[in-house]
This record gives sequence, C-alpha cells and structure tokens, in this order.
Amino acid sequence: MRISRIYTEQPLAPGNPIELEGPQAHYLSKVLRLKVNARLILFNGDGYEYQSLITAVNKHNITINIEEAVRAVTESPLHSILGLGLSRGERMDLAIQKSTELGVTEIVPLFTEFSEVKLQAERLQKKLRHWQQIAISACEQSGRNHIPVIHPPVQLSDWCKALDCDCKLIFEPGANEVKLRQKQLTHVALLIGPEGGFSAQELNHASNSGFQSLSLGPRILRTETAPIAALTVLQMLWGDFDI
Repeated sequence: MRISRIYTEQPLAPGNPIELEGPQAHYLSKVLRLKVNARLILFNGDGYEYQSLITAVNKHNITINIEEAVRAVTESPLHSILGLGLSRGERMDLAIQKSTELGVTEIVPLFTEFSEVKLQAERLQKKLRHWQQIAISACEQSGRNHIPVIHPPVQLSDWCKALDCDCKLIFEPGANEVKLRQKQLTHVALLIGPEGGFSAQELNHASNSGFQSLSLGPRILRTETAPIAALTVLQMLWGDFDI
C-alpha cells in the first residue's frame, strides 16, 4: 500500500509529535480513512522526508509521532524559472501542476497583452493561494520535498528586464530552431505565452532582454501543453532525466 505524503508548514523533528487539524485531518481520517498506527510521510520544504506514525485520531485533529528524518534527493540540479502568461482557470492550474511534477523551481504568472485574465487585489491573493495549493498537492504526489515558488503576477516587460539568468528561452511556434546542446547549465528561464500568444511588442521586449526563440516542432501546442513539453526537454538536457 502506498504511504501518503503530507505537507505541513510546522517545524518537524524526530521525537517531536505534531497535530494536524482542519482540512488535513479531515482528508486523512475521513477520505483516506487512516487509523491509529497508520504510517505517513511528512515534509515541510526543508529537503527531508519525515517517517511518521499516527498515534491518535480525534474528531478535529490527528496526532502524529515523527520517527525518522530521511534526506531524499528528488530535486533537479537545474534551476528552472517558468514565466507563464496568465490563462483561464483549468489551463493555468494544469500548467502549474505538471510543471511542478517536472521539477520547476519558480513560476512567474505574467500579465500579457493577449491574456484574457484580469486579477484585482482580492482575487489575486485568492488565486495565489489556489496556485500554491496546486503546487503543494503536486509535490505530495510526485515525491518532491521542496515547494516551487509561485510569484505574484507581474507585467511581462517588467519581468524580462529584471530577469538575470544563464539561459533565456521563449517558446514561440514557428521560431527558428535553437541548438540547445551546449555546456552544462544550472539556471534556465523559459517564457510561454497565454492562449492568444505574444504580441509583436512583447516578442521585441523578450528579444531585447536576451531571450532566444525556441520551437518544439511544427505543431502548435496549447498553453498548458507547452510548459510540459519544454520542461521535459530541459530536464533531459540539463536536469535529472537520464534517458
């Protein structure tokens, strides 16, 4: 039986019991129906997995004893930064989920000219919490012990000007083929547009900021598919995909 992995922001250390409450306690006791003596893996983003045991299940909380801290190497050696044009609902969610599974380090949602998503202050904070939870759930499922950083959305032009990175790539269908096989890189930034793509001015901003155009073949990929394909290529070249 697969052991559940649960993220918590609490400090974790062997011998120090913790309590999980609210949605996490409900999920473990009511959805997974875990009982006393069931085993769990906890993590809090410090790079360790904590082998744990449920010692008490109450109506509103679960008590867990932490038995052992194990250093688990699941992070890619490639620091990848994904600049992602804001897209609607499930498309953005899927891009964040799958990018997390593929080892992305940072995700920067971008306001672009052709983006149909408009976020005001209150809705923006709600969206950020939603995206962060998607990344956490993807880490729980995929075995990652570090949560990727989900940055607040910024204008594409501002991000391009401020970005400092070894290699900058913009995914643009129909672009001239870029030869990516070069010396080992440790930091790569990838720029992917929303459903409507980039405007001519945005492409000019990216080019002037050092982005090279990248094409992944003759087919046009959807905005939620493009980061999956591009990050897979980058992990094969400079990450931890050993094929």
